Amino acid sequence: MDVPRGAELARMLLTGFDVMVDDVVTELARHGHPGVTATHEFALRAIASGAQSASELGRRLGVSKQAAAKTIATLEELGYVERQDDPEDGRRRAVIVTPRGNEMMSIGARAFDRFRARLAARVGAERLEVTEAVLATLIAERASESPEPANGHR
Repeated sequence: MDVPRGAELARMLLTGFDVMVDDVVTELARHGHPGVTATHEFALRAIASGAQSASELGRRLGVSKQAAAKTIATLEELGYVERQDDPEDGRRRAVIVTPRGNEMMSIGARAFDRFRARLAARVGAERLEVTEAVLATLIAERASESPEPANGHR
């Protein structure tokens, strides 16, 4: 039985994502950041851009508050975030990215860029740009339909 083309596209997108992330995770481990996952990277970027509580992080990542709190606890254990008293609300402790977290994001960003450059060299810059444009269209359509993904993927 032939695999439906849509199902094959989904498999290729997921596998492509895994290949890219695995490459970056390996690079991060080589630079002193073992055990990092794509979720950690995405969470750190959300925290750095203002998601300073589990509720805010959960909304940004499309996951439950409990899952976000667990991610924050793991990031805190790894030394990538810390909690500080919120000067505006004494009942709240804001989550902030540490220098180690900023270092990890910087290394990860460079690793993603190197992966993209290798891919562009392999398939051609124009083909990669077309692929990115197609994916951007797909993402924009999804964003206009619903503010949060139902399955937790971003």
